[in-house]
Amino acid sequence: MDTVSRSTAAVALRGVHKHYGPVHAVRGIDLDIPGGRTVALLGPNGAGKSTTVGMLLGLTAPDAGEVAVGGLPPRTAVARGRIAAMLQDSGVMPGVTVAELVGLGHRLYPEPLPVAGALELAGLTAVARRRVDQLSGGQLQRLKFALVAVGNPDTMVLDEPTRALDVQGRREFWTAMRGYAATGRTIVFATHYLDEVEQNADRVVVMARGGIVADGTPGSVRALAGGATVRVRLAGPDRPPAPPGGAGWLGASSVRLRGDEVTLRTTDADATVRALVAAPLDWCDLSVTPPSLDDSFLHLTAAAPEEGSR
Repeated sequence: MDTVSRSTAAVALRGVHKHYGPVHAVRGIDLDIPGGRTVALLGPNGAGKSTTVGMLLGLTAPDAGEVAVGGLPPRTAVARGRIAAMLQDSGVMPGVTVAELVGLGHRLYPEPLPVAGALELAGLTAVARRRVDQLSGGQLQRLKFALVAVGNPDTMVLDEPTRALDVQGRREFWTAMRGYAATGRTIVFATHYLDEVEQNADRVVVMARGGIVADGTPGSVRALAGGATVRVRLAGPDRPPAPPGGAGWLGASSVRLRGDEVTLRTTDADATVRALVAAPLDWCDLSVTPPSLDDSFLHLTAAAPEEGSR
């Protein structure tokens, strides 16, 4: 597949608002996604993700602000095959083979990929003659991907693409997606599997209550959880009945003692470990755990302003 090179942003939103009656579903978001990026869109139910995706696809219009896809209005971009979506509840036509269905998709787009190329990209060449109702869950999901990829879009939107797939199915799907991303296409995906974000996204946009509360690399968003966790087990015969020190001890923001285990939350794990080595304590079993994306996600979405506030 030829690689894509576009100077215009793949996705651009400026001051976008969307209301559904009294509900402010999207509140003034600004977002630019350059071409060739794989971006994860995270947020709890009601965060505004689906509304944002709907506006990118021209399924709904903003009440205020502007949305552009490859420099075009969303509906124009869809009609020209510049953007396509794989939605979580989409079905497939029964009673036909994999190749026949992808061939039908091929005929619907202005500049499609060859059918054989889309099947190879999705890892479906070996089952091209199989009826779609005989596919496994993982193969069916990759068929949905092939039906989008055959349109040769610059930008692909995926909504919970691996929901209900087993571990092998998820692995096969993301192998296919990484092959597509390597051609310079832009992928925007929503998921509840944060391990998929860590492994496949080079950017994370976190939404909560209609706004963007974080935007950066997985590492930078992960760090917003408030720091690493340092744990040691007290090994001496005289163990204190309470934490050896409060917040600020050894540079930690919080200290907890449970049994013989001391847990310290710290924004500078290296400094805390050095201070721990110098402390007059007998300890063993040191472990340092970096902040997790799960922790950051919960922290960011819990801290977002309530509905009705700005």
